[in-house]
Amino acid sequence: MEQALQVVGAIVILVACALVQQGRMATNNRGYLLLNLAGSALLAVLAGESRQWGFLLLEGAWALISLASLYVILRRRSRENRASHSLS
Repeated sequence: MEQALQVVGAIVILVACALVQQGRMATNNRGYLLLNLAGSALLAVLAGESRQWGFLLLEGAWALISLASLYVILRRRSRENRASHSLS
């Protein structure tokens, strides 16, 4: 079961990467960041459970970077929405 989950996590990240390479998604797109966050978080959890520390470091960092970038985008969007409502 763990191997299947690892494959799912990797596929999710690879789909995001492929979409960017095809020009169908940007790296600052919310969907791209969510796919990266989901895939890397899943892989980080699995790495932690199997005590693969290097893999945990890599995937944990990737998940945190994706989460931080997603937070910045959502925060910016929230500010823009408030600004547009105050102009109305």
